[in-house]
Amino acid sequence: MRRITGIVEKAYASDHKLWATRLLVGQIISKLKDSVLSQIFHAPQLHLGSGSTIRGSKCISFGCGVYVTSNLWLEAVSCYGEQRFTPKIEIGDFVSLSDGVHISCIEHVVIKKNSLIGSGVYISDHNHGVYKGVNQSLPSEPPSRRQLKGGPVFIGESVWIGDNVVIVGPLTIGDGAVIGANSVVKENVPAEAIVAGIPAVPLKQYNHTSNCWERI
Repeated sequence: MRRITGIVEKAYASDHKLWATRLLVGQIISKLKDSVLSQIFHAPQLHLGSGSTIRGSKCISFGCGVYVTSNLWLEAVSCYGEQRFTPKIEIGDFVSLSDGVHISCIEHVVIKKNSLIGSGVYISDHNHGVYKGVNQSLPSEPPSRRQLKGGPVFIGESVWIGDNVVIVGPLTIGDGAVIGANSVVKENVPAEAIVAGIPAVPLKQYNHTSNCWERI
């Protein structure tokens, strides 16, 4: 309540016009929503921006200080057709998710603390269909009816993922890695590496002796 009172006093001290009142109401609603969501998810300082959609909330956990700009689509899929899953999504402390991030999980997706996810990023631990090995999907089978197959996605601490990146498991992205914008990642990324491209390939690696990112 002290925070809300502070917002009221600040708004009316600077401007008594209608726009200030609208701003005030919007800030109060946002604070109240954040407070309720923090209680529901047991996640202090959680902020979910407007337009966010969460499905399978019982299978999703947020750390402290997670910040979502807007339009997050977060889905833990427990059933798809006749398939049944036990999904688990874990988003660590102080992770920032920019506008329009989509995370879909049937098994396990982890984003560890202090990572930054750019706008329009898609992260999934599965595909619609099987395209290697035995019992591969038929081209004549509608994609929406193909079995979901894949493996877990683990994203380490302090990872920076640029805008419009696609990440499909199974894979691990090591601590401190950087993924260039518009890349497609389908294989493991070493810690403290910069990768980019379709498919993403290593470009640089951090050298602790020279304290520089060096070309590979």
